[in-house]
Amino acid sequence: MKILAVDVGTGTQDILLFDTRLNVENSFKLVVPSPTMIIHRKIKNATKNGSGICLTGVTMGGGPSHWAAMDHLKAGYSVFATPLAARSFDDDLSEVKKMGIQIIGEEEVSSLASSIMRIKLIDFDFSAIANSFKEFGVSLNDLAAVAVAVFDHGNAPPKYSDRQFRFDYISDQLSKNPQLETFAFFSDDIPESMTRMQSVLASSKNVDVPLILMDTAPAAILGASFDPKVKEKEHSVIVNIGNFHTLAFRMNREKVEGVFEHHTGLIDVGKMDILLANLADGTIQHEDVFMEHGHGAIVNKGAGVDLSTGPYGVAVTGPRQSMMRTSKLRPYFSAPFGDMMLAGCFGLLHATGKILPMVENQVFEAIYPKGNQVTTPWEIS
Repeated sequence: MKILAVDVGTGTQDILLFDTRLNVENSFKLVVPSPTMIIHRKIKNATKNGSGICLTGVTMGGGPSHWAAMDHLKAGYSVFATPLAARSFDDDLSEVKKMGIQIIGEEEVSSLASSIMRIKLIDFDFSAIANSFKEFGVSLNDLAAVAVAVFDHGNAPPKYSDRQFRFDYISDQLSKNPQLETFAFFSDDIPESMTRMQSVLASSKNVDVPLILMDTAPAAILGASFDPKVKEKEHSVIVNIGNFHTLAFRMNREKVEGVFEHHTGLIDVGKMDILLANLADGTIQHEDVFMEHGHGAIVNKGAGVDLSTGPYGVAVTGPRQSMMRTSKLRPYFSAPFGDMMLAGCFGLLHATGKILPMVENQVFEAIYPKGNQVTTPWEIS
C-alpha cells in the first residue's frame, strides 16, 4: 500500500512516498522548491524581461510570491489577477486593489495582450509530482491515499483580525479533540473558512483516491513526536519553527495541554526561551502573545512540564530550528525516522491512519514497528 504525503511550506515542499512494503527510512523522498517560491521566480523572470503578468488559478500561499508581485509593480509593470488568485495576497479584494493589482474576471484573461505572461497559482500540483517520480521509474498509479499539509489563516470576516481568527480556529479544533489529528480533515469535511485547503481540493480533480488535508505545523509536531527521544517523554513541549510562523504545543503523551503561535520573524532565541518556559509551566497568556503581533496562546490547567530536569523537555523541528542552538533550555532537535525535513509528512501519515480506517492498520504497523523488519527497495522491485 502506498500513500503520497506532501508538506507545502514557504521555502520547500517536502514529499514522501510511503510504501508499507518498505521500512519508513527507505521511503522515496523529494525536497523541492515550494509552490510560492516557484511563482516568485516566475514573476522575477517577468520583471527581468519587462513584461506584465496575469495571475490565474486558485488561492495559494503568499509570502515570496506576494513580495515578487509588489516588486514587479514597483518596477512599473502591470499585475492582473483573477479573484481566486488575488486572494492569495488578501482575502479582502479591496485591499488587493489598493496594492495596485488589477482584478479581472476569468473570462477576461483571454482578451489580455499576448505579451502579458500568464502565471497559474497552485499549491498542490499532483501531475508535476507524479511526473517527477515517473522520471525515476516510480509510478503513482496505485496510491491508497494522498495527504497534503498547508498553512491556512482562514477567511476572517471583514474587520476581524486574521490573527485572532486563526487562533479561534486552533482553539475550536482543540475543544473538539485535544489531539493533533484534530487539524486534519477528510476532503469532504474541510471547514468552509479554510480557503487554502479548499483550493488544494479544487486543484486535486485528477486525484482519484481519498484526500486528506492538514495544517502544516501540527503535522510537523505530530511527526516530530516519532523521534524515540521525544516519544519516551510523557510530558514535553514540541515547537515547530517555520520560516513565517512558530507554533508550540505542550503535550501529555498524545493529548494537547497548551499551545502558542507567533511570527518567527518577531522572535529571537531569548524570547523563544521565555515563551516556551511559560507554555511549559502554564503561565503564558493569550493577550501577551497577541499584543506582540503573534496569534495567541491557550493552556489548560495541569502539572505542566518541568524543563529543569534535563534535556528533551523541549523538542524542536522546522526549517529555522537553528535559532535554538544557543537556547538555555537545552532543546532536543528531533529527527523522526532520521529526517527532520520530512516531519510534516510523517505527521500526515499518522493523521491519515486515524481518518481512514481502511489504511489504519497498515500505516500504524509501519510507523510503530514492533520488530526488526528489514526491507530494501530491490526486494520489492
